[in-house]
Amino acid sequence: MFTGLIREMAQVKSFGANRLSLKASHKPKLGDSIAINGTCLSVVSIESDGFTVELSPETLTHVATEKLTGSVHIEPAMMMGDRFEGHIVQGHIDTIGTISSISNNGNSYEVVIEINPEFIPLIPPKGSITIDGISLTVNEVNKNSFRLTIIPITMRETLFGTYKKGTRVNIETDVFARYMRHILTTSSKKDLSWNDVDHISALY
Repeated sequence: MFTGLIREMAQVKSFGANRLSLKASHKPKLGDSIAINGTCLSVVSIESDGFTVELSPETLTHVATEKLTGSVHIEPAMMMGDRFEGHIVQGHIDTIGTISSISNNGNSYEVVIEINPEFIPLIPPKGSITIDGISLTVNEVNKNSFRLTIIPITMRETLFGTYKKGTRVNIETDVFARYMRHILTTSSKKDLSWNDVDHISALY
């Protein structure tokens, strides 16, 4: 599990044959889970200046692989007892979105991301979302897009400062929204009462 707070900007040394080698200050252990641009991956090799992770064929079909070059976001998996910030992030990418606009409002930036309408029900206004591993709050949701407000420090300290119209991003929707939709769409009941909804909510 992760929190969506970027701990370091690592540098890609190489990417090929399903393996991604990074130069980083973070010193993981073999087998550790680490999020790279929001994708949970396992460490398969340790080097003197960094480490290597492996991407399965399934992962390669769900992430924006063109961004596995230059700088990437990394976040080690959360440890028991760590301070909890951001929101609950699994590192499981749901889909890839495309930035349709970025506007500077002086003390913040408005970013609109287009997404397959199939995933819109999993993105509630004022809810949490993870973009390339960054925990963010959704301000507005439309039929096939949503709007974020990005503060200057996020633009400076993450890859968001390099993004432009047309940039593809990894998106992980809120885990609770995913669970709730699965429960509601697979429930044997045709109609759920408010008591049913309250009971399901209490389970999580």
